[in-house]
Amino acid sequence: MHIKNLFSLKDKVVVVTGGSGLYGKCLVEGLAEAEGTVITTSRNMESARRTAAEFQERGLDVHPMAVDQGDRDSVRAFKKELSKAFGALHVFVNNAVSRPMQGYRAPIREFDESMRVNATGMMDLVREMIDLIVESGGGSVISISSMMGMKGPDLSNYEGTNMGDLPPDYFFHNAGLINLSRYLAKMHAGKNIRFNCISPGGLFNHQPKPFLDNYCKKVPLGRMANNDDIKGLAVLLASDAGAYINGENILMDGGLNA
Repeated sequence: MHIKNLFSLKDKVVVVTGGSGLYGKCLVEGLAEAEGTVITTSRNMESARRTAAEFQERGLDVHPMAVDQGDRDSVRAFKKELSKAFGALHVFVNNAVSRPMQGYRAPIREFDESMRVNATGMMDLVREMIDLIVESGGGSVISISSMMGMKGPDLSNYEGTNMGDLPPDYFFHNAGLINLSRYLAKMHAGKNIRFNCISPGGLFNHQPKPFLDNYCKKVPLGRMANNDDIKGLAVLLASDAGAYINGENILMDGGLNA
């Protein structure tokens, strides 16, 4: 197959949860630029509509839908609506996340709420999307984790800032996503479906200068990730170009942890 065809998502239906977020928009953009039919989701339909409209103005095939992965009824309704509207699903990007916990000493009920949405709710939605992909003949599930799912925090990055009270659920959740992908790859062997993780380093978002200075001097490439850095990797894992990559976690950090 020609290399351009290997990377093409033409005629593929792609769902990106949390498509209005920082990395979410990058993912929606890259997968749509690869000619996929991309559904961007949010708990808030207006947010999903605004995101879809941005890309529709550029001629990209992006559609808004609402789903709350912490609500079982919402998940079931989303699956039914998705199947009715598009008839198939080939790629699911597991990107949506809730962040109710603000620091180590936050009330434990906030950790419980995070697990309700980011663990139990996420697993509920992933299983439903897996069923649709298998019914469609196979495809790819990509979970967006973090380098912080692979290592503890480097607190020296936060010297000179007020950003250092890091919530434990973030590390717990992202580490779980990595091994869940390995588990799912083995559990669904023989079904023509692949499961992989992307673990990005920090995405530039106008963080305070002390943080940027502390962080970037440790990165061999000398910078944080930009909006384009995750796009090619997502298209690789979604397309036939990544057809033999399964059960992997790919660290995308500019060499910070080399």
